[in-house]
Amino acid sequence: MEIINRKYGIRINALFLLLSGSIILLSSVLIYLFVLRGVFGKFSVYDLIPTEQTIKSLFNGKKNDTAILYSEYTQNVLPKGSTWLVDNISTWKKFLSNLNVNYEVIDDKKIESDDLSNYKLIVLPGIKALSEKEIIKLKKYLESGGSIYATGAIASYSNDGKWKGWQFLNEVFGINFTKEISVNEIYKIHTLRGGLPLTANVPTGFPLKVATWDRPMAVEVLDPRTIQVSFWYNYKAEYGLVREEIKKTAGIVYGNYGKGRFVWMGFEINSVIGSQDDYVYFEKLFNNSVKWLTYSPIGHIKDWPTGYNSAAIVSFIVSEDSKNIENVLPIIRKENIPVTFFVEADLAQSNPELIKKLSDIGEIAAIVDVGYLTSVNDQINKLDSLELQIKKIAESKNVLENISGRKVKGLIPLYGLFDQNTIAAGIKNELKYLVTDSLTDRSVPKTIIRGKDRILSITKTARDDYEVIRDLGLNQPEFQFYTYQEDIDRILFEGGLYLVKLHTDYQLKNEFVQVVSDLIAELKSKNFWIASASDIQSWYEKKDYVEIKTEKRGNSRVAIKVSNPGNEMINNLVIDIDLNEKVKNLTLDSEIIGTRPASIKHNDGSQMLYLYIDKLDAGESRIYFIDYDRVTS
Repeated sequence: MEIINRKYGIRINALFLLLSGSIILLSSVLIYLFVLRGVFGKFSVYDLIPTEQTIKSLFNGKKNDTAILYSEYTQNVLPKGSTWLVDNISTWKKFLSNLNVNYEVIDDKKIESDDLSNYKLIVLPGIKALSEKEIIKLKKYLESGGSIYATGAIASYSNDGKWKGWQFLNEVFGINFTKEISVNEIYKIHTLRGGLPLTANVPTGFPLKVATWDRPMAVEVLDPRTIQVSFWYNYKAEYGLVREEIKKTAGIVYGNYGKGRFVWMGFEINSVIGSQDDYVYFEKLFNNSVKWLTYSPIGHIKDWPTGYNSAAIVSFIVSEDSKNIENVLPIIRKENIPVTFFVEADLAQSNPELIKKLSDIGEIAAIVDVGYLTSVNDQINKLDSLELQIKKIAESKNVLENISGRKVKGLIPLYGLFDQNTIAAGIKNELKYLVTDSLTDRSVPKTIIRGKDRILSITKTARDDYEVIRDLGLNQPEFQFYTYQEDIDRILFEGGLYLVKLHTDYQLKNEFVQVVSDLIAELKSKNFWIASASDIQSWYEKKDYVEIKTEKRGNSRVAIKVSNPGNEMINNLVIDIDLNEKVKNLTLDSEIIGTRPASIKHNDGSQMLYLYIDKLDAGESRIYFIDYDRVTS
């Protein structure tokens, strides 16, 4: 067939139109697929075919994939008129809404009779009472791959209000009830471990403050499929064997049951109280928990270099009986570890040759008298003025640098306490770190920022020889070592920094110094990163500037945004990414052509991925795409 336009003399061939249209259509499809590939990574054409579920979602809106149980059985167990359960659920609604999670509130009958497989996550907020039907259904839901986020004494009562005990906790979560937390205190410190998916980007050893009005629970992990996230034991204020007390006072656990996942907390989420940090870090913990339960990727930078779970600073205070420092020097040389010596300026001036010798073996830092408190209860403006602290730090720093010939980067206040003036004076004198005896809110250092300047606060995390020998009166070396060993194990469990300060007038005496050798051997055997205070400071200077964001794109792509808002280039950066599913055949690409290449390390079939980035410039952001095949078997 041929169409002729006689007025203009143009002929249009139908075959030409058909071919042109086909080419345009094919090109459009290819461009569309290319765009989809660029956004979502690998995908199958079958993924584009509408399913019954997608059609329903189109007409009915996005389906709720999270359920919160409001249990009448539990409400009946509570005192008449109690709003405790309703208040809990209201808090859960707020937290889930902040995460843009689509949820619905369901009742006991829905658990007992309906299919639960459409839910990715079921929340059991303090559900004390469950029927046998509910327990069976929830177990099957977990066994088939569902996830549960639970709090409190789950299923400790039957649906008719009879006490049942802890069978559900034992069988499903692999934990055993040990005690209720006493209400004698307004709140209880709840210490969080580091290096776990649930505590990513939460300071290791952070002491979360939890109100005791709901009688929080402590448990012990019985099963290897369950991992302890935290503990109630406070080694600073409570008696007992540290290792055993930590083990018996878990407050948060997570793990697997069948193909499914669970997170359990021994307190309600509206029991968290305290400062803004408590709320900020608990929200991160909560968000990580939901991500882990819903198989979303979680990325973070570990507290320590790859291969180490904890770190240690072995430091020596050179003061009274300064000659005893000679007792430990052969041990340091033999063990070949970096150490930090803290010295007062007056002592350095009296013993210049000793200071020169120490500077050849380890790092020299200053002991400075910045004032002291005259009253325990009156702690305001009792340290020296800013001007006087600046002067004292400058004088001490100059004396030590002139004698040692080395740069002094840190200080420790003579009486262990510091204030805002100390921070400002340290920054003014270009110091990089401050070691103190002040109470800490974590077992890792904290970067203190003042405008464009920053200084690292390294606070006390373990007992020193003043406490072990002087205060506890432990004069037998084996008891001294055991006490240090308890703190080493606690810090290793937390994943924090073990800071030990040993004095020339106690642990470095000739009759006690062998314990130092035993202590170093213990740290090495447990794979601590033994570093000087400056090493720790340099590591945190880079680590603290990095910001990470992970996002799932489609079924087989994760986007990772890495930013450096700092002022210096960052090298040798390693980012740990829990993909939260077993994968294989990984490939790495970048969003923008010309982005500096990175590298990855991953074993086929595992869910952990390590992203290695170099030369991340100040102010630079990069987006990398990780594409993979999911392991289905």
